[in-house]
Amino acid sequence: MQSLLRTIEFLGLSLWLGSDVFLSFVVAPGAFRVLASRDQAGAMVGFGLWWMHVIGVVCGIAILLARLLRTRTLSSLAAPAALCVVLMIGLTVVSQHAVSPKMAALRTQMGSIQATVADSPLLAGFSRLHRISVSLESGVLLAGFTAMYLTVRELGVGR
Repeated sequence: MQSLLRTIEFLGLSLWLGSDVFLSFVVAPGAFRVLASRDQAGAMVGFGLWWMHVIGVVCGIAILLARLLRTRTLSSLAAPAALCVVLMIGLTVVSQHAVSPKMAALRTQMGSIQATVADSPLLAGFSRLHRISVSLESGVLLAGFTAMYLTVRELGVGR
C-alpha cells in the first residue's frame, strides 16, 4: 500500500508539471504560430488553461490525500514538499477564479484583442492581467519543480 501511495504522489506531481510545461512551452507558442488569428490562439490557450487548472487541482488533492494516507499524520502536510503542493493549488485557484474570468470579460468587451487599438485601456487591463496570469503559472512551475525535488528526495526514489 505504501508503494502505491508513493506512486500516486509522484505521478500526480509529474502529470501536473508535465501538463503545465506542455501548455506553456508547446501549446501556447504553437497556437499563436499556427492559428489564423491571435484571437483564435488566445481562445485555444484559454481552453487548455482551464483544463490544466482542473487537472492541477485534482492532482494536488490526490497528492495531499495520498501523503496523508501514507504517513497517517496531519503534520505531514507541513513538510516542505506538501507545502509546495498547497502553494501550487492556491496559485492555480487564484489564476482560475480571479484572473481568468476578468481576462475573459475584457476579451468579450474588446470583441477582438487583435483589432483593439494599442492605447485602449481595455487592452492595457488585459495585458496587466496576462502578466499576472503568467506570473502565477510561473509560480506553479517553480513550486512544482521544488516539490518534485523534495518528493524524490523524501521518498528515496531510485534508492
